[in-house]
Amino acid sequence: MYTPNGEKVTILMSKSKKKHNSKIMRQILAAAFALLKKTVNSLRFQILAVMMCFALIPLAVLYNAVNYYYLDELVQYQIANMQTRSAVIANEFTAYDSLQEAEIAGVYAYIQRYSALDFARIRVVDNNFVIESDSYGIENNKSIINSRVINAVVNGRSDSGYNRNTGAIESVVPIMGAENRIIGALAMNMDVSELEGFSAAVQKKVSTIMVAAAVVLAAAIIAFMEFFGKGFRKAFRTVEEIANGHTDKRIPVRGNVELREFAQDFNTIMDKISVLDESRQEFVSNVSHELKTPITSIKILADSLNMQEDVPVELYREFMQDITNEIDRESKLIEDLLSIVRMDKTAAAMNISSVNVNSLIEIILKRLKPIAQSKNIEILFESFRPVVAEIDEVKFAQVVSNLVENAVKYNKLDGWVHVSLNADYQYFYVRVEDSGIGIPKESQDMVFERFYRVDKARSRETGGTGLGLAIVRKIILMHHGTIKLHSEEDAGTTFTVRIPLNFVEE
Repeated sequence: MYTPNGEKVTILMSKSKKKHNSKIMRQILAAAFALLKKTVNSLRFQILAVMMCFALIPLAVLYNAVNYYYLDELVQYQIANMQTRSAVIANEFTAYDSLQEAEIAGVYAYIQRYSALDFARIRVVDNNFVIESDSYGIENNKSIINSRVINAVVNGRSDSGYNRNTGAIESVVPIMGAENRIIGALAMNMDVSELEGFSAAVQKKVSTIMVAAAVVLAAAIIAFMEFFGKGFRKAFRTVEEIANGHTDKRIPVRGNVELREFAQDFNTIMDKISVLDESRQEFVSNVSHELKTPITSIKILADSLNMQEDVPVELYREFMQDITNEIDRESKLIEDLLSIVRMDKTAAAMNISSVNVNSLIEIILKRLKPIAQSKNIEILFESFRPVVAEIDEVKFAQVVSNLVENAVKYNKLDGWVHVSLNADYQYFYVRVEDSGIGIPKESQDMVFERFYRVDKARSRETGGTGLGLAIVRKIILMHHGTIKLHSEEDAGTTFTVRIPLNFVEE
């Protein structure tokens, strides 16, 4: 509701404006805080901070050392100078037997003039510690007892020092008479507080120089980081472009050793990812085709049977056998897919038991012999000694089955497959050798990768999915074993598996 003069409207607009301004201020503060956090967490800022600390700490130590030791040197110089002058003045008494004779001879007047000229207070003390003469005229005939005067009168030793509280230097020397006898002591005092002011002025100039040096140093460090960080910034930009989808980008291999190594490793990773991605895309396409083909064949065979009346029993059996073969093919593909998914689990179950490996391999080869006989391929098994090992029987059987099946599938007509078993005190070895078509050298490093197939056309004909050897390697690694490959094109392939006899949980 509005008042006739519109006051309520004005108030609402004012509150709305304040609320809007407050929101903008919060956004600005949030953006500033985010920028500050990003700056502080950046490597450039951290390197600059560390290098500045390493540079400024010595400068700060040097600054304090200059201030302290410079003032100390000035004071020590004045002390040494005063000791010399005290000794020179005390030497004026050596021609007299007593302080009184020296006074009559005008020595005190000489001391008075010297004091006025040098702005120093000079006191002459007799052997009873009574001040015979004070150039300032304020302590005549008064007693003075302190460690320096006592040391001079009693022991004949000179002493001097600096009192930081009063800013005065004191030098006390013994007065030796005509017969080289101590007749008193001479105490000279001088106010050197102005030295602290002079030292402060020097300190101020040094601080100015240090600030300038710090600025120059910071500029030099920034320039240094800009120059040597150029290659890394380009590399990071390339990584960012790759992260944004430009997967064909690569980091140029140049610059310092660390950058070159980083670029080489990163480019190698990206090349492997590209190859794996291509294989994965091809695998998806192939699996889609492989999954669809048996179903299509089954449907065609079933439709053919349904469209015909009074189908002969022989033809019916032939069609049903073809349908069974297509179902088996589909089942094998699905089984491989499920196996590789199960292998990906970090905590894949291992059913370890003590297994007679000789008997297990014989059973597997007996099951595979009909497949080999269909291609007139001979399977030979050679066992050098009985082997009993702690393994997962089902998974290890899958390893042997895949290796031997591949040896049969990619073999030549009238060829052979040789399987051998041996062991030592720690490991057992399974060797699968064939007389097949072999694997090209450029493909040997990739055959254990998932989805990779050497001859894609032939793999499709033989029902290969590119998962068999990946499953084999995964199972062997789960047993803490190794697998090696040796192959020559048109000469055959040999796989050597090594697995510990005793399984040890990690």
